[in-house]
Amino acid sequence: MEAKIGKLFESVCSFFGGGDQIPWCDRDVITGCEREVAEADESASEERKNESIMRLSWALVHSRQSEDINRGIAMLEASLTISRTPLQQREKLYLLAVGYYRSGEYARSRQLVEQCLEIAPDWRQALTLKKTVEDQIAKDGVIGIGITATAVGLIAAGIAAAASRRN
Repeated sequence: MEAKIGKLFESVCSFFGGGDQIPWCDRDVITGCEREVAEADESASEERKNESIMRLSWALVHSRQSEDINRGIAMLEASLTISRTPLQQREKLYLLAVGYYRSGEYARSRQLVEQCLEIAPDWRQALTLKKTVEDQIAKDGVIGIGITATAVGLIAAGIAAAASRRN
């Protein structure tokens, strides 16, 4: 019985905590990537510059700071049109989907991860992100229904209280 209660408590905590498996990135890593991009701009090949920018984009969309996430999204969207291979396109779409997920734009994230899966249908990371996004969308729907039901209940209680005062 205690095991069942423990599992129930864990699932409720996970539901409200949003325990996804997407990693976070520290500010130190972002600073290091920014330094790498600055150094690559000075004397590196085009390929090295692009790799540095991709690492910085990855770090930004995995940040806990919304400004960093938005900056990463902007960098990725700007570079999406110059993807030379399907692999580069897939990587950028995936990172954009992560960025939009982190910024709370779940529908856009799902759209991007589906585009990514068109390129690589069995890519495990993208499949995991798609499930995470869909779970979040479902969770938001349940919470929205709960809030609406609570509001309707409070309004009904207020009307009932007002009606009982008149009598």
